[in-house]
Amino acid sequence: MKLQQLRYVVEIVRQGNHLSAAAEAVHSSQPGVSRQIQLLEAELGFEIFVRTRNRIIGLTEPGKHVLEVARRVVNDISTLKSLKEEMSASNSGTLTVATTHTLARYILPSAIEEFLKKFPDVQLVLKQGDPEQICEMVDAGDADLAIGTETERQFSQLVKMPWLDIVRSVVAKKGHPILKVEPLTLRKIAEYPIITYDPRYSGRRKVLSAFKDAGIEPKIVMSAVDADVSKTYVAMGLGIAIMATVSFDSARDTMLGARDAGKLFAPSKTYITLRANAYLRPFALQFIRSLAPRLTPNVVRESLRTAAARNSAPAAPATPKKKIAAR
Repeated sequence: MKLQQLRYVVEIVRQGNHLSAAAEAVHSSQPGVSRQIQLLEAELGFEIFVRTRNRIIGLTEPGKHVLEVARRVVNDISTLKSLKEEMSASNSGTLTVATTHTLARYILPSAIEEFLKKFPDVQLVLKQGDPEQICEMVDAGDADLAIGTETERQFSQLVKMPWLDIVRSVVAKKGHPILKVEPLTLRKIAEYPIITYDPRYSGRRKVLSAFKDAGIEPKIVMSAVDADVSKTYVAMGLGIAIMATVSFDSARDTMLGARDAGKLFAPSKTYITLRANAYLRPFALQFIRSLAPRLTPNVVRESLRTAAARNSAPAAPATPKKKIAAR
């Protein structure tokens, strides 16, 4: 069994079961990758992938367990490389942060500016995506940490540490009746066309849940991928938006007005997310602490150790079902 074979398994799944794309990503040939997977399956004694007409379409049940092990091994190798880098230069290197547009645009800039002044020899790479995508980046080892809101999908190998709550405001073009109506209620908001976030974001789920609980059917006319896009169409008069309060800046958004809606819609919780088996260099730990002072290096390391131990613990044996006599 070779480490490269495990890398191939991880990459094939990451590329959506496209063998050619996986081969390109690992700088190999498609026949070469296919051959190594076949050798690994022969050594294990079972198939990892489900195939139809020589195409991979998914994982077998035992293949899912192989993927979990392969990810851990590949990530552990990545951790060892990070340790090697730290031993040679503890205050230089690369920190890759995966985050959402709203956080990258409106919340993180000051923290990033302060971090880069403190660590001038560190290159900080920002990768953007929706909350699930950024967690996938960390899970795959493509990012050191993710900063984003809740995800519906669970990631067993990741550790999520609560950071801050994002509250919401109703944003409308200046002169819009919603900016003056008293009191501001869900029913009043629902009288107008609404622009909200894409379904992949917790903001949309929180908004729709509030209306549903109140027995109100809002008119969603448009979904946007980020706050800036939403504000563009709000300024055109196409609707009102319900968005993160931090994304409204009265000095810049001169065509718009905003109303606090924190009591009408539940906040979205943001998390700093890490791989359970990750080794973080000192400057990465300092970046996390600059965001959340309570997350000291010791607190973060203990959280990672606890999660790693939990993930590596053997599963409890299934309790035999009692036979029930027929009546």
